[in-house]
Amino acid sequence: MTAGASDPRRIKVLLLIDSLQGGGAERSLAEMLPGLRRRGVDPIVVCLRRSAEGVEDQVRGRFDLRYLAAGRFPGRVRAVRRIIRTERPDLVHTTLLQSDLVGRLAAIGTPVTVLTSLVNTSYDPVRFADPRIRPWVFRIVQRIDGLTARRLTAHFHAITGAVKDHNVEALRLRADRVTVIERGRDDARLGRGSDDRRRASRRALDLADDAEVVVTLGRQEYQKGQRFLLEAVERLAQQRPRLVLLMLGRRGAASPELDGLLRRPLLAERVKVLGHRDDAPDVLAAADLFAFPSLFEGLGGSLIEAMALGLPIVASDLPAIREVLERGNDGNATLVPPGTSEPLAAAIDDLLSDRGKAGRFGARSRRIFEERFTLDRSIDRMAGLYRALVADRAGARSVVMAGRTQGTREESTR
Repeated sequence: MTAGASDPRRIKVLLLIDSLQGGGAERSLAEMLPGLRRRGVDPIVVCLRRSAEGVEDQVRGRFDLRYLAAGRFPGRVRAVRRIIRTERPDLVHTTLLQSDLVGRLAAIGTPVTVLTSLVNTSYDPVRFADPRIRPWVFRIVQRIDGLTARRLTAHFHAITGAVKDHNVEALRLRADRVTVIERGRDDARLGRGSDDRRRASRRALDLADDAEVVVTLGRQEYQKGQRFLLEAVERLAQQRPRLVLLMLGRRGAASPELDGLLRRPLLAERVKVLGHRDDAPDVLAAADLFAFPSLFEGLGGSLIEAMALGLPIVASDLPAIREVLERGNDGNATLVPPGTSEPLAAAIDDLLSDRGKAGRFGARSRRIFEERFTLDRSIDRMAGLYRALVADRAGARSVVMAGRTQGTREESTR
């Protein structure tokens, strides 16, 4: 018997994700769980694999958390199918490509509704410049993703309108099957920026009070464009002797290239590579501005965190980022062409030089966070979507059963 059947006010949702590594999608899932439970959702979190760093501690021991023993794709599909048949959830919610494919195939032949979160503009042509991408493999994956999405997924959740538009085109989805719900962040975890917190965070990081501190947060991958930020800092190093860049985020495929850049004299003394840290909000609190040089993006969870801390922002001019940030004198950010270092350097220089403008941008950042990106707002809308999909399934089942009953009555009168 499902949770929904035993208590009509509660629903059971199987949340399938690649891991709890600690990226934006993983953190969003972990932070939503307590609020979903309070709203009548009983979550089962299933991960394809374990991760050494991330948000597992927020989930383990507090929620039903399971890791698949199977390492190969067919075994993972079978394992998730067994969980579906045993637990009989009202809904399966998949996030990230591997979990999307596993969850869709595992649900074949079961009555469960499948919801997929679309969290990135994954098929952007800019990815062909990534040396790890083989175009023919990329296109095959896109076709498989699109085929299983169209045929095996009932509905989609997109984290921005830009992500919706991209996937409607790239995967040939029907637009009316995609609901946009922006991600939120936990204000209690992040806290607010203040002069006292800024000074304390700088002391902990061995930074001078008068240092000009730029922070970026993201895994060291081609997508995040950190190379262009390093080049921008190198351009500014001589004219801004107090400039310091703090790089937060775990190592990734772009790390060897970044390591080479970091050996340059002007960067070696200006950049602190902090890696993955659980106290990222305190590091953000030490900053004068936040830099986000991504080459493609779905939303950018670290942008939300920077706004919560009241930071002015310099970011790439991408469709999803234009949706999240506000540019112009009354906004909170300066947007620059992606994949370039000179405009990025100029935008950073401008905000570090004009403290009044930076202060206005930072104040607007905090207001945008409060208006659009609080965790409760996001959870309310996700829980509402879950209930609507479960109700739609129940309604469709009632229609089918009514049709079968009517057919039986007609047969009995012949």
